[in-house]
Amino acid sequence: MRKEKAVPNLDPVRRPVSSLPIVARISIPGLPDWVAIDAHSPAIWISNARRGNIARIDPGSNRVVAHVAIGEFPCSGLVAAHGSVWVPCCGAGEVVRVDPGANRVAARIPAPPADSEGAIDADADAVWMPVDGGGLAKIDPRTNEVVSRIDLPAGSFSAATGFGSVWVTNHQGNSVARIDVASGRVVATVPVGRAPRFLTAGFGSVWVLNQGDGTVSRIDPAGNEVTATIAVEVPGNGGDIATGEGGVWVTSLGKPLSRIDPATNQVTVQYVGEGGDALRVGLGSIWLCNFQLQELWRIDPARVGAGGMGD
Repeated sequence: MRKEKAVPNLDPVRRPVSSLPIVARISIPGLPDWVAIDAHSPAIWISNARRGNIARIDPGSNRVVAHVAIGEFPCSGLVAAHGSVWVPCCGAGEVVRVDPGANRVAARIPAPPADSEGAIDADADAVWMPVDGGGLAKIDPRTNEVVSRIDLPAGSFSAATGFGSVWVTNHQGNSVARIDVASGRVVATVPVGRAPRFLTAGFGSVWVLNQGDGTVSRIDPAGNEVTATIAVEVPGNGGDIATGEGGVWVTSLGKPLSRIDPATNQVTVQYVGEGGDALRVGLGSIWLCNFQLQELWRIDPARVGAGGMGD
């Protein structure tokens, strides 16, 4: 059995947020939060709890080109999949399906999110949503119906897909459940850091952001075990984690962006200052949403850590 490694934060380069390589700042008045990237349209989507809508950003012009009304309190993540954008809505207790071709709501599916601070995800066959009461709902995109519900403990809030499975954090149990998509069964429960919330799959691993101690746990799906615990030093509510463009990226309030090198499990650079809270990586950029500043930042990942001032 592989032994877990605790990876200390070896004094990464710390920079002021003013030196982030921001190539565009996009104003989104209200309470912008969750981010989804649709590479096919292409489009960036941002949920806005205060306005009850999602904003569509054209990555070609870096401008908001549409708003789609969702309903009261869109929450708990956002995902683009199966030719649609899927938006959990805490106000109505449903998942809203948006048609990006028409910029309108196509379906409303009864599936109350388990918590306002969570995550929805999708694989090739289904959309997966942790729901109120401790379950994981499987939504069939062909019928817009919940076709099964997998029992999970209370405190199971965020889902991510990868390696033939759905991975769900349990905030109260300090663990991650692995659900086999073929059988719908929990096949492993992996202990991680304190109060895990958000997670992502990439670089052959599952990466878990632990709000209780500000660490990131790296899970090896081959052995269903943590192989590294990385001291990112970002404890507290909120935050987000994503993979892509050569790194594992973590955001939190006051530390808008940290980069983990997946080859070494080291934090290579961390930006400190106002901003942060939700991000995704795609279309050659990091898309970092700042609800306090009511902005979306488009960041050049190739220049992160280079030391130049942001544009």
